[in-house]
Amino acid sequence: MAKERAESTTEHRRVVEEMSLHQLRKARELTQSKIAGELHIGQGDVSKLERRTVMCVRTLASYLQAVGAELEIRAIFPDGCAGDEISLENESEAARQPKSNIVQVGIP
Repeated sequence: MAKERAESTTEHRRVVEEMSLHQLRKARELTQSKIAGELHIGQGDVSKLERRTVMCVRTLASYLQAVGAELEIRAIFPDGCAGDEISLENESEAARQPKSNIVQVGIP
């Protein structure tokens, strides 16, 4: 039973990780028009955005925020040593963040 549950959880995680933006929006029961309103763009622009395979991080972050998610990007180095944290946030906010072996990049 525990093995089946672990396999189910792993499969669920894999499916979620592989969702396209279109699938993610549908899973959240949102329309392109609703997303367009949140992003202050046209519905057709949302359709184009959902079909892109490459986009700016800021664009992806904005789209995800419109569907109720937060984009988090982490760079984890094999040696576990990352030095100072990298952040696109303002410096005063970055200065309050704890230092670790994980580099976190925030999108303002």
